[in-house]
Amino acid sequence: MRIIVGVSGGIAAYKAAELVRALQDRAHTVQVVMTARAQEFVRPLTFAALTGRKVITEMFPPSGGEAGGQPALDSAIEHISVAQQAEALVVAPASAGLLAKLAAGIADDFLTTLHLAFAGPVILAPAMNVNMWRHRATQANLETLVRRGVRVVNPGDGYLACGMTGPGRMADIEVIVEAVERALMNNCELEGRTVLITAGPTREPLDPVRYLSNRSSGRMGFALAEEALARGARVVLVCGPTAIEPPAAAQVVRVETAEEMRQAVLQHLDQAEVIIKAAAVADFRPARREPRKIKKSAAAAAVELEPTPDILAEIGRLKGSRFLVGFAAETDNLRQEALRKLRSKNCDLVVANLVGQPGSGFDAEENEALLVTSAGVVAELPRGSKRELAARVFDQIHAMQPVRR
Repeated sequence: MRIIVGVSGGIAAYKAAELVRALQDRAHTVQVVMTARAQEFVRPLTFAALTGRKVITEMFPPSGGEAGGQPALDSAIEHISVAQQAEALVVAPASAGLLAKLAAGIADDFLTTLHLAFAGPVILAPAMNVNMWRHRATQANLETLVRRGVRVVNPGDGYLACGMTGPGRMADIEVIVEAVERALMNNCELEGRTVLITAGPTREPLDPVRYLSNRSSGRMGFALAEEALARGARVVLVCGPTAIEPPAAAQVVRVETAEEMRQAVLQHLDQAEVIIKAAAVADFRPARREPRKIKKSAAAAAVELEPTPDILAEIGRLKGSRFLVGFAAETDNLRQEALRKLRSKNCDLVVANLVGQPGSGFDAEENEALLVTSAGVVAELPRGSKRELAARVFDQIHAMQPVRR
């Protein structure tokens, strides 16, 4: 397949040469497009030698084209023809400035103009200083792009060229290549299908100001929703209280308690063909909700608890031919607990992860997990972004039910 590799300005531009080579090793044809700033780090000749093709560096030829100073027609519309001939656009590295342009729809050079003209899957591999990566403007731009269906391969964590340490280093070449090939294979596999996803925690009131809850941020469920949307699905997202915004393209149903989540899931169950229970539903709630704030001086030594409804088990009994995915967050005996949950809740797939580890699981940007089916552990997913994990979950769903409608 023909792939456009866009290269923007940044020290990681030299790694794009490795990406080009890796894509060619997978039998893809590569066309490189460079921004002006990228050429300050790597010469176009490098990519021309690797690909055997012209490297596009500007909108119009320097000479002005044909006689009379008017550009030739094929040069004037080259961004359209290049866009029409390619199956994927990957930008690596994608600088903070380029992300801002793409999010705003600015088209002031060949690469940004090509982006607007390109209708296929777009994959971005950001690379920048850690503070630039964490800046709210950059994160807002990324959220905008993801809502539009762009796939983002988050940067790795480590020592950066600026001397700082943290997230910002461009992802490994193998990870980017895998994301490109996933995009080529699975671009619209869920088109016309409805996916029901639960995300975030629940809150079980103790009195008007206190509640029982957990550390879930909702990020994993939101990443699953983003991935489902990128693959063409209609997404119903039943969301507990979170501090981050859910994907705008999803149909969001806000709830607070486990019982409210149960009612919302049952209400939308008939529409769904795939159900993913990623929410961290509280297992217990106070047996009595006090109508007034409990004073410290009058507080009892113990709070009586009762179990909340087991939504996953109930859906397991009602699912019929629907595909059901459960999540198992455990502190030990991960495989055994995942298999137990798979069987006892009648799930088709369980995503199991250890919680309580620094930088992974609850309220973290990254996660690592086991994918468990009736055949046992089918995949061990190393630590990576939650969006990357979401992609692997949907790859597994697709592998298990590729033609079910």
